[in-house]
Amino acid sequence: MNATQLIALVRTGYALLVTGASYLQAPLLLALRLYWGWSFFQTGLGKLKDHAQATGFFTSLHIPLPGLNAWMAGATECFGGLLLLAGLASRLACIPLLVTMIVAYLTAELDTVRNIFDDPDKFTAATPFLFLLTVLIVLAFGPGTFSLDWLIAWKFGVKPEPGSLGGRPASLASRA
Repeated sequence: MNATQLIALVRTGYALLVTGASYLQAPLLLALRLYWGWSFFQTGLGKLKDHAQATGFFTSLHIPLPGLNAWMAGATECFGGLLLLAGLASRLACIPLLVTMIVAYLTAELDTVRNIFDDPDKFTAATPFLFLLTVLIVLAFGPGTFSLDWLIAWKFGVKPEPGSLGGRPASLASRA
């Protein structure tokens, strides 16, 4: 086997790996949305059901207007979680969820944020981390093929870009 054949074999093998791995995108995005969407929903519902406890916790963190912010955080997590579960307006729902998780870090985990470079393990072990990571993934890559967003885009003729991550619909400007 000469060098040209070896390079061709490596290219073919890598192309097969990329093709095979890309089939994992939609199921992975679905699993992330279902698990963390449900987690957001439960967390938000807990804040809405026991508003007094959430307000007390927010007060202990010195969050201004703790009662109002407890309602806002609870509603954002509850309804944003439902939107993530369904894959409906997913990227839009991620924006307030992202803000909520950043506020959670800057209030409940402020020392962790301050020492992110000294103790990065503490930052990644903090409660908001996986919520924040999931929201960033869905915001960046979309909800995937198994979502209402994808079905709506398909219904209205927006075709996914070939090879796009998570079945991201092509921009309307690129349609012909």
